[in-house]
Amino acid sequence: MSGDAAGRRVLIIGAGRMGRGVGLALAREGVDVRLLSRTRREVVAPVESRPAEGDTIASAAAACDLVLLAVPDDAIVALAAELGQGSALGARHTVLHFSGLLDRTALFGLAATGAALGSFHPLQTIADPATAPERLRGAYAAIEGDGAALESARWLAARLGMEPVVIPAAGKPAYHAGATIVANYTVALLGLAERLALAAGVGPEVAGRLYLPLLRGAVANLEQLGAVHALTGPIRRGDVRTIAAHLATLDEGTAELYRLVGLEALALARQAGLEESAARLVEQALTERPRDGA
Repeated sequence: MSGDAAGRRVLIIGAGRMGRGVGLALAREGVDVRLLSRTRREVVAPVESRPAEGDTIASAAAACDLVLLAVPDDAIVALAAELGQGSALGARHTVLHFSGLLDRTALFGLAATGAALGSFHPLQTIADPATAPERLRGAYAAIEGDGAALESARWLAARLGMEPVVIPAAGKPAYHAGATIVANYTVALLGLAERLALAAGVGPEVAGRLYLPLLRGAVANLEQLGAVHALTGPIRRGDVRTIAAHLATLDEGTAELYRLVGLEALALARQAGLEESAARLVEQALTERPRDGA
């Protein structure tokens, strides 16, 4: 345990999967961390041996140096207002929330306390808190806030083994939209691919796993080459006949999704060197709609 880890006391408010996962990861690093349930107002696993001090959520926060709000976005403003009541928090404290969308202004209820204010968004999915120490290590953390808050956010990232990236407050909505597309829409697209596999005649015992090795290969290519050069498939090749065959077999809604995502893939293909004559044919195939009665 480093002196730096021993020198800060951390309170996490919010006992969901991310709050529990971060608490477990910090505890394993020797950080003095307490985890407080926002709704039950009691200390919960994985750090139940660390009792919160005092009778109120504000006094529990006052006993720590760094307060992390691992609560839903809609709860942050009200929780900050509650913490801002009285004189529990002051200039020696830092408060960071975990929202990927909101910035430090969500903590305006704490402005009068003098505490450093900011946000820390772990850019990782945590389905099981027990896996968090490994899942968080090596992932990125989007950080934002005033100078002292950024310093605390970098300290927190180092304890978790994460790579901090400063995101300007105005950029957080775009950043978070990208995170949603990767983490959530990829899952939705795999669900759609499973449905197409079932429609193609693949058995249900295989359909849910059929494309996972392909996805792992795509991720490996992305890590090695980046998005432009990792792109493969008919759009990258300029294979208009294959694109047309795909569109012909898809229902209207799925075909529209194919077209929209295909245009994004075409932009990458152009960057990767697809000849413009071939690119124009692909664009035509993706944007032309079938005539009524055709």
